[in-house]
Amino acid sequence: MESITEDVTTILETKGSHGLTALPGIGAVIGNAIVEILTTGQSSQLERLRGELDPETLFRRIPGVGPKLARRIIDELHIDTLEALEGAAHDGRLQNVTGFGRRRAAIVRSMLADMLRRGQFSGLRANALALRGRVETNRAEPGVDILLDVDREYREKAEAGRLRRIAPKRFNPANEAWLPILCTARGPWQFSAMYSNTALAHKLGRIRDWVLIYFETDSNMEGRRTIVTEKRGSLKGMRVVRGREKECEEYYKTFYSPSRVA
Repeated sequence: MESITEDVTTILETKGSHGLTALPGIGAVIGNAIVEILTTGQSSQLERLRGELDPETLFRRIPGVGPKLARRIIDELHIDTLEALEGAAHDGRLQNVTGFGRRRAAIVRSMLADMLRRGQFSGLRANALALRGRVETNRAEPGVDILLDVDREYREKAEAGRLRRIAPKRFNPANEAWLPILCTARGPWQFSAMYSNTALAHKLGRIRDWVLIYFETDSNMEGRRTIVTEKRGSLKGMRVVRGREKECEEYYKTFYSPSRVA
């Protein structure tokens, strides 16, 4: 980016997102990050890694979502980005959150699609830049075997004290740097992982059990899954990917002895 003589904002305004991805080394993921920084002056991924992201405030920017609903979204779905919320609105999870239902979830889904397309949630110059749209990316996820392996790497390194720690802003009055952060890769997939720092995790004493894994590639928009230790059923005591339990069961049956799954 430092070697480019043309102003990046001008590139986005005149050539759109395709003008960004045409630059050497700029794919969809970095392109979206540039759009976000240019339109909001911030990077949600950087804020998250610094422990500065406040998902409750982010969700309250959606018309009709007040403090209580924003908190329920976070506590019940364990998500903290607009893109993740849009995914939950599409796959049916949002309508099951207390206070939502099918009709309100459909309204939020429509608003989110408009906000993400036009950049209304952004700051200065959003209207002009949003005319060029966001960089198009796909919705795919890595296999549960990969997610479980990232979970294993994170927990092992966190326990051994081999990861950088940040001081999260939420539930941390002493401003202690206690939350380990892992950035790693598997093939084309880029991952960041951290313990859950949600109100529900604190309430249930599962902070160091629930692991949040964010993932993306240059052709796939950022997604997120929560890895937990199952407390019931055939997978009791095993690490599972929330929302993909059936796949985890098949994975353990294939790669481990039946006695470990039963």
